[in-house]
Amino acid sequence: MTVEQSGSATAPIVVAVDGSPTSLQAVAWAARDAALSGHPLRIVHSIAVPAGFGPGLAAGTAQPDWLRTDGEQILSEAAASARELAGPDVVIDAELSLELVIGDLLVRSEHAYRMVAGSRGRGALRRGLLGSVSSALVHHARCPVVVVKDDSATDAAAARRPVLVGVDGTDNSDPATGLAFEEAQRRGVALVALHSWSDTTGLDISMFGWDTIVNAEHAMLAQRLAPWRDRYPEVPVTLEVARDDPGKSLLKQSDSAQLAVVGSRGRGGFAGMLLGSTSAGLVHSAECPIMVVRR
Repeated sequence: MTVEQSGSATAPIVVAVDGSPTSLQAVAWAARDAALSGHPLRIVHSIAVPAGFGPGLAAGTAQPDWLRTDGEQILSEAAASARELAGPDVVIDAELSLELVIGDLLVRSEHAYRMVAGSRGRGALRRGLLGSVSSALVHHARCPVVVVKDDSATDAAAARRPVLVGVDGTDNSDPATGLAFEEAQRRGVALVALHSWSDTTGLDISMFGWDTIVNAEHAMLAQRLAPWRDRYPEVPVTLEVARDDPGKSLLKQSDSAQLAVVGSRGRGGFAGMLLGSTSAGLVHSAECPIMVVRR
């Protein structure tokens, strides 16, 4: 596997494909993203099967011919679809991996621009919320991860929708905020920055000076966004402040977004947590593609 630096223009967008409709939707999203960003696209399909109960064990080159043939067919179809969507200027390669898929993708994430995966694969139950591959990536990958659902809209109408970012008022959300501005500028759309600070709903707090609280939260949100607005002055920004559970607020707003960007941990996250409750809930429930950005 070629080693690239994740911050360089040659770092690839890596998308995992297994032939499922959801993974092909992920390929479609990744192809358009590659065309927008100028990064090469690498499509990966693993034909490794566990050979034991120890970590890192795979069948290696002992896979039967039909498994390799099936894998090559999956890659061929995915690459053809990607080339049609990405256009002639995007470098696309398709790789048949002999490594166990999760471990292989996590290693690749060290040098990827971003990872893209469908929310569930061929082995997932129809009603399953998140497949093992996408779950492992959002918890452990070393670069931004985009999870695409099988009903995520990727058509021209969806491309005009804004990018949504969750801002919690701490440094934890700064990387996600920066990437959200970059994505909005790249797509030529507006950015909706949502700040929701209450972990309860339906509580009447008017007696505590609701207007004062709202004004203070708006001022905080504007201050957090000021450096990014200076850096991306051409991006129209809408500030949204909600007194509600952050996950519920983001989920509601995501219905009208083309992409939702969140940090891996919020202000309530412990240092050792792999994924905050808000980010995890959005990855499981939102219909639009979700980008999880780790610090």
